[in-house]
Amino acid sequence: MRPLNGRPLIRKSATEPRWYEITLESLVLSRRRMTGMLAGTAAAAMLPGSAAAGLQSDDTLTPEGLVTAYNNFYEFGLDKTDPAENAHQLTTSPWTVEIAGEAKKTGTFSIEDVLKGIAVEERIYRFRCVEAWSMVVPWMGVPLAKVLAKFEPTGNAKYVEFTTLKRPKEMPGQRAFGAGIEWPYVEGLRMDEAMHPLVIMVTGLYGKPLPKQNGAPWRLMVPWKYGFKSGKSIVKIRFTERQPRTSWNVLAPNEYGFFANVNPAVDHPRWSQARERRLPSTLFAPNWRETLPFNGYADEVASLYSGMDLRRFY
Repeated sequence: MRPLNGRPLIRKSATEPRWYEITLESLVLSRRRMTGMLAGTAAAAMLPGSAAAGLQSDDTLTPEGLVTAYNNFYEFGLDKTDPAENAHQLTTSPWTVEIAGEAKKTGTFSIEDVLKGIAVEERIYRFRCVEAWSMVVPWMGVPLAKVLAKFEPTGNAKYVEFTTLKRPKEMPGQRAFGAGIEWPYVEGLRMDEAMHPLVIMVTGLYGKPLPKQNGAPWRLMVPWKYGFKSGKSIVKIRFTERQPRTSWNVLAPNEYGFFANVNPAVDHPRWSQARERRLPSTLFAPNWRETLPFNGYADEVASLYSGMDLRRFY
């Protein structure tokens, strides 16, 4: 894995500090501090939107080296080590975001302008992959609700669609088979989901700018859903009245539902979701545990789906 050399992912000049450099510097986290946030039941039972909402007393941080070296980012290859090996090719400066659809303010904006004035927050969240492995990661980012509010969505905005970067010259997975996905990768949320205080746009982890292999310069994080809902390296946000056609749901609708809420009672057609393997885990020291409904955030988000058949709307 190639080091980041401590350089920010976006820089306009060699001398002018950017907003995220100043903010991230003030939020540098030591392992002792982060571990302390998880100690005891009081920290594990924080209110929605707080740093450790929904966490359990045995949720310990996944080692940073594992978080940055083992992940799904098919734009860089199908193997879970491919992103760390190939993402150095990605150019993240400058970075612009297109805002479109049912909103009063639309157009193309620099990421600095999109995030200006929104404070970065610390969040320790479980990340649960549909392949039945999970991590506990100290994310840093901005509430998605505050980002979306800047563009004043209209009453017709029932969903939010997120489109990720398509750049085959820098993303070798897009030049290959790429799991059969039609690029660019698209995901979406219902508006009430997107506005929930647990949802953030991640700009860093472990007190550092977000690594390219983890979705730099920013990515979505919806902690109660399977990981494929949290798109990386987002370049477009569109407000829409109709449910978006999302990549995995289009490719394999019987395997990947639009909602993708973590539900141990609904199996993937090719494996059970009742248990998960918390990383790190080895053949001789497996770390299996029971999967929690809504990934452990049921107290915070179950009301969003009141009256819905969660086996049908999976």
